[in-house]
Amino acid sequence: MAYCEEDLQAVLATLEDCHASLVLNGDHDTAQLVAVAILELRIKLNRIEDSELKALCDAMLRGGEAAGAVFAKRQDNVRQRAPVRLKLVK
Repeated sequence: MAYCEEDLQAVLATLEDCHASLVLNGDHDTAQLVAVAILELRIKLNRIEDSELKALCDAMLRGGEAAGAVFAKRQDNVRQRAPVRLKLVK
C-alpha cells in the first residue's frame, strides 16, 4: 500500500511527538531508534538519493576529523599547563 505525502507527514509528526516524549522520560535508547525512523522518513519525503546522503556523510566525516584534530590540540595545551592549586579559606 502506497502512502501519500500527507499521510507520511502525519506519521512524521506522530513519530516526532513520540521521540520528544521518550527523551523527556529518559528512555534514550528507544528515542534513538525512533530518531532513526524519523530520519528515514524525512529522507523519503525529501526524495534524497543514496548518493546525496553518502556525500553528506563524507563531508561530515571530513569536518569531524578536522574538529577532532583541533580538540586534540586543545587537550595537549591543557595538559601542558601547570596544575591549579586550590586553598580552602574559612
